[in-house]
Amino acid sequence: MFFLKYYTKITDRLHKKPLYAKVIAMEITTEKFTPVATESRKKLDFKAGDTVKVWNKILEKGKIRLQAFEGLVLSRKHGFEPGATFTVRKVASGVGVERTFPLYSPSIERIEILKKSKTRRSKLYFIRDKAVKEVRKRLKSITLAKEVPEEKTEEEKLEEVEKTEEALKEEVEIKTEEQVKDTNEEVTEDKAEEVNKE
Repeated sequence: MFFLKYYTKITDRLHKKPLYAKVIAMEITTEKFTPVATESRKKLDFKAGDTVKVWNKILEKGKIRLQAFEGLVLSRKHGFEPGATFTVRKVASGVGVERTFPLYSPSIERIEILKKSKTRRSKLYFIRDKAVKEVRKRLKSITLAKEVPEEKTEEEKLEEVEKTEEALKEEVEIKTEEQVKDTNEEVTEDKAEEVNKE
């Protein structure tokens, strides 16, 4: 009994028309929905290793302002497809900052190519590690420089000796002036006491 019910359900499904027959063919639209000039973006010829300035639109308090992000292109992905992206890296106040921009994004006003360079790779992700290594080297060199005092030249040593001699002379002059004042005060006090006694 159970088998017959199951068998009839399967045969009914097989004899029905498939779902895709109900889909109505629609007209293909050729309208552009984005305000981006895709042809001019396709003509941009930049690759990994080039220095680029990207002008990005930012909405602030109801007004749109442009902000530039200038840096090295680390990679380009997906060629000239609608989903094409590129990654830009810059160092801001000692910190590496990376941003990935869509090539055809309407929020990008323009892309300026500042410098072209020849690279042997299509993705320059190794620069992240290289930058970290350079920072470590700099830190090591700074700490070593602090620990080891620099040797002074003979001229610098002579200048220091002259400065110390001048400082000593000034101190001696000041002390002698103070001693003279003290002795003058003592003499005047002695005279005053003698006058008072008489």
